[in-house]
Amino acid sequence: MPAVREIMAGDVLTVEPTARLLDAAVRMHERRVGAVVVVEAGRLVGIFTERDVLRAVATAGVEGPVGDTMTRRPETIGPDDATSHAAALMIHGGFRHLPVVEGDDVIGIVSIRDLIRVSIDDEAPRGA
Repeated sequence: MPAVREIMAGDVLTVEPTARLLDAAVRMHERRVGAVVVVEAGRLVGIFTERDVLRAVATAGVEGPVGDTMTRRPETIGPDDATSHAAALMIHGGFRHLPVVEGDDVIGIVSIRDLIRVSIDDEAPRGA
């Protein structure tokens, strides 16, 4: 399997923990992404995902800051790690997005969809 850096998205959407939850959700929708990396003073402090939006709508409401709903201290992976390792982390951790870090810097994000693309590569859907 290829390295994570070969399949990760490098244009990561970021917000600060003080950003309004609704604003973050709008930006996710506009960019068509399922997760936002939350940074404070340039350091990764959390991840805010579609599931967090759903939880906020169902419980606390969407008026508060991202920091109240985000997943703190998310699991991360390095750019040179194998995509199979990323898949194992996601499957065992029960999440679908994984920030890619190099030192203290977030340089990308990999999703379960990215990993599926690697595994099915050139297979055509049935009937196509």
